[in-house]
Formats: sequence, structure tokens, C-alpha cells
Amino acid sequence: MTARRRLRTQLTLLYAVPFLVSGALLLTIPILQTRQTAPVGTVLPAEPVRVADAGDHVSRLVAVSGLGLAIMGLVSLILGWVIAGRFLHPLRTMTATARDISASNLHRRLGHTGRNDEFTELAATLDDLFARLEASFTSQRNFVANASHELRTPLTAERTLLQVALADPNATVDGLRTVCRDVLDLGVAQERLVDALLTLASSEQGLEHRTPFDLADLAAEVTASRAAEARRRGLTLTTELAPAPASGDPSLVVSLIANLVDNALRHNTSQGHLAVTTTTYDGFSRLTVSNTGAVIPPAEVDRLYEAFQRLSPQRLHAGAGHGLGLAIVRAIAAAHSATITTTPHLEGGLTIEIRFPAERP
Repeated sequence: MTARRRLRTQLTLLYAVPFLVSGALLLTIPILQTRQTAPVGTVLPAEPVRVADAGDHVSRLVAVSGLGLAIMGLVSLILGWVIAGRFLHPLRTMTATARDISASNLHRRLGHTGRNDEFTELAATLDDLFARLEASFTSQRNFVANASHELRTPLTAERTLLQVALADPNATVDGLRTVCRDVLDLGVAQERLVDALLTLASSEQGLEHRTPFDLADLAAEVTASRAAEARRRGLTLTTELAPAPASGDPSLVVSLIANLVDNALRHNTSQGHLAVTTTTYDGFSRLTVSNTGAVIPPAEVDRLYEAFQRLSPQRLHAGAGHGLGLAIVRAIAAAHSATITTTPHLEGGLTIEIRFPAERP
């Protein structure tokens, strides 16, 4: 309230003071002219009277002008106060609404102020900020709930394995070794989940520095490291890597490409194929990953990019992943101002194209 009144007072003075100064200057001009043109005449007995009358005339003019200036000054202050109040009314409304918005009330918006001016632009900017905050809070709540469930599952399995082993009076060394191996495998799965969560969190924070890189080089690095896995799964991996310069965080982009390729390898069909291409076209550096796989309904495509989402129970088997791969891809792409286009194939599988703003020399 104090700051608002101070701003209103400043605007009132900003309106009134220039008016008072201009009025004072305008009134000074006729007063000076009256003094300069006062009758002097010849030396006659009546001359002192004429000079006195002129002096009284100037005095009355100064008095009347001062009174008029005081009245106009008061009027200008009142009008300035009213105009400043009307001018600041949208700001007061925006401030009250923004103060009322909280983490549990982020669905509210400031809306249009009724005028096409800077206040409307400010309201639109704040509404966009509130929308992103609402989406962030919603995503955070869902993410924490899902992450808690995903982390609890392997911990429960580990505890069950250990309790069964300890409760077995006839446990053998080989049996205990098997239990230990199972617990270690679950620990490795938890490590992968934690690494994925850290990658997702770091990519959602945005980029502090940008470094030039070539998508072709990063894609070649990733596909070379996955060639053996593709052969083991009986898949045909092909690449067509043309120069595609971009800028950002190369390590995050490597994670993006790796998650795309791993997702294409994991959710493919027997004797299927996987293709990775990079190219530059229409001002964008493009990365495309295409693979065969199960048929995905177009209405379910958006769900693929949500954390911990799996479209079918078959994805719950060992090695199926945690459902974070494409969520990480979306977060990294957003951090690099890249756009994602996902096209499901009628015969099964996906083509995912990510367009990065091309890095110009």
C-alpha cells in the first residue's frame, strides 16, 4: 500500500509541477510587460499619482495572478491525483490478483486489462508465467508420486529377497549367492533410475552456456556404442549422417540421442530395423530416429513423453526401462529450443524428428 501511494504521489507531482511552472512563467510575462510599459510622462504635478496608480495596478495584477495560480495549482493536484489513480487502477487489480495466486491457485489468470497498452502486455506475460508455473507444479507433483512408486518397488523386492533368505534355515551357499546377485541387479536398476532422474532434472533447469556441436558426430558416437546391442537383438541398424551443426550442451544432446536409440532398440520387433539420420534443411539441423515396433494409436503418442508412462503391460518386463526415456528427450529438446515431431507408422513403430535451430558461422 505504501509503495502504491508513493507511486501515485509521484505521478501526481509529475502531472502538477510542470503545469505550475508553466503557469508561473506565463503569468510572469504580462507582469514584466506591465512594469516596463508603466507611464513615465513629463515632470508634472500629477505624475506621482499616475506612477502610484500604475504601481497599484501591477500589485493587483500580481495578487490576482498569484491567487489564480494557487487555485489552478490545487485543481491540477486534484486532477493529477484522480488521473494517476485511474492510470494505476489496472496495476492495482493485477497486483491484487497476482498476490492471491499461490501454488494451490495457479489456475487463475489476470486476463485482459481492457486496454491495448503496456499493462495488457504485462498481464499477458504474467499469465504465461503462471501457466508455466502451473504446468511445472503439476508435473512436479506427478513426478514425485511416480518416482516414489518406482523407487519403492525395487526396495520392496530387495527386502523380500533378503527376508526369505534369512528365514530359510536350509539356505545353501549357492542359494545365498543367487539372492545376492538378484539384489545387485535390483541395485543396478535403481542406479539407472537415479541417473535418469538426475538427467531429467538437469535438462529441465535449462542451459547456462552453449557450445557448438555437430549432430552427426554425436549420433555417430551413440550408434557405434549401440551396434553390438542391435546385432544381439537381431535388428538392422542403419545411419545416414550429414553435417548438422547446432549449439547447446553436447553431453545432454548425447543423452537425448542415446535415449531415442535405446527406446527404438528396446521397443522393436524381431528382425526389425532402426534408422538414424541427420541433415540440415530450412534453417534447422534435424535428427531423425525411425524404427519398427508395435502399433501405437495416434491418440496415445503424447503419453509417450510423460514420465513413467508405459502403453502396455508388456513393457514392465526386465530391461523394459522406467518410462523416462522420452520424457528426458522432451526436456532436453525444450532446453535447446528444439521441436519434436512424432509420427506413428500404420504398420507399427515410430519416426521421431527433432529440429534444432541451425548453428550459423
